[in-house]
Amino acid sequence: MKFDLHTHHFRCGHADGTIRDYIEAGIAAGLTVIGISDHTPYFGSESEQAFPRIAMAKSELARYVEEVLALQKEYAGTIDVLLGIESDYFPEYAELYRRTLSAYPFDYIIGSVHNVGGVSIFNKSRWKNLDLQGKIASKAEYYRLITASARSGMFQILGHIDAMKGNYPQFSDIPATAEIDECLRVIGECGIAIEINTSGGTKLCGGWYPSDDILERALHYGVEVTFGSDAHVPSRVADQREAVAARLKEIGFTRWVYFKQTQQISVPIQ
Repeated sequence: MKFDLHTHHFRCGHADGTIRDYIEAGIAAGLTVIGISDHTPYFGSESEQAFPRIAMAKSELARYVEEVLALQKEYAGTIDVLLGIESDYFPEYAELYRRTLSAYPFDYIIGSVHNVGGVSIFNKSRWKNLDLQGKIASKAEYYRLITASARSGMFQILGHIDAMKGNYPQFSDIPATAEIDECLRVIGECGIAIEINTSGGTKLCGGWYPSDDILERALHYGVEVTFGSDAHVPSRVADQREAVAARLKEIGFTRWVYFKQTQQISVPIQ
């Protein structure tokens, strides 16, 4: 069983290709299951599309769902197309997001923290002029937000849980062991999966999210894992999937999961 649960397309404004392009790429890569998971609109603003190069317009959400469901029927028997979406987690808007997304039949929702203190986690400038204590505080807040997202009950998967290192590789060296361990403990207790996301290879940090040491601790806390390329171009669908599977087995994982109609399906890592 081969799957990739994290893919984007043109609607979000910073990815290339249509949904069909990603499905066809999944077939070419030998996938059994492909999840379509573009970015939700930004619901925290009255604007139709507050961030055109980050998230789809509000009016596109229903069209997105309709298109994925139509393609799901078209490709039935060839590849299982799942209706997913990637949602930001903003505590102040959590109920609005929950209420809005509950109107649609998502197979799964990926919850991702992309902003801390109102600044993108990928913004290299956020680290300028911060002393060690300031950096520790930023990292701790990042993991507190991820922990809160796990407790929210809104998500089946948590996305790229150390992606703050993406454009600042030194992030991994900032001490925050207690916050990371508490985060993984809560994720394990809540029965939510974390993804191994290979899009780190497109950032300054290289590699994938999360790091091996976090995965080792995730195993200790009984955290389920899944796979997502976070492809923003069709050619990256299933990127490094086999390498991820091999590394997970070395760490000690024997299975990973995907979600259909929000139900967790466990399969051996192959």
